[in-house]
Amino acid sequence: MRQTSSLVKLESVGLTLRSRAGPVQILRDINLNVAAGESVAIVGPSGSGKTSLLMVIAGLERATTGRVQVADHDFVGLDEDALAQVRGAEIGIVFQSFHLVPTMTALENVALPLEFAGRADAERVARELLEEVGLTPRVEHFPAELSGGEQQRVAIARAMAPGPKLLLADEPTGNLDGKTGAQVIELLFGLQARRQATLLLVTHDPALASRCARTVRMADGRILSGAEERTAA
Repeated sequence: MRQTSSLVKLESVGLTLRSRAGPVQILRDINLNVAAGESVAIVGPSGSGKTSLLMVIAGLERATTGRVQVADHDFVGLDEDALAQVRGAEIGIVFQSFHLVPTMTALENVALPLEFAGRADAERVARELLEEVGLTPRVEHFPAELSGGEQQRVAIARAMAPGPKLLLADEPTGNLDGKTGAQVIELLFGLQARRQATLLLVTHDPALASRCARTVRMADGRILSGAEERTAA
């Protein structure tokens, strides 16, 4: 059997956050391997630590204990500036609530991460991605002028703009109706396949989780099953 190479590798990761009542342990002894190009659903009840796990993998939360390695970068040894650089180049994030800049057009929102990276072709790439997600007629519209599904399409295009190796999606259909959500998911999986990105998807929807190659189940800040990437003959 041949072991695939891990794009994401977490070893004995814990996350403890402060509260008025004292320290709260959010993640407990997390061990997780995700192969390059794999699609993985993360499921579990509310409060089980799913979103916190994504935030640690994105470098938006610092693990309190253990080791976090993403795309050959050891997050424990990186300062905030270096983490931001890795996140900008290697990781795309799609949130439930879109997180678009309201004063920027769809085109400007998608071009933003490319401009931060100093890309001279930011506008061209943004236009191409908006065409790919079916929004060419809406490139000059502001978020308030777009439907929820259109806003999420813009958010997906923005996440994919830098060509990330890893795409993180946190309940990407949570604010959408069933039909629109299904369209967005088709788009998300289509882009992931065409760009050969790795996808980590937090969801409460069993049907959506079943679209992924593997399901990681969480409860009480721990992984119950699905932590190890699959092997190939």
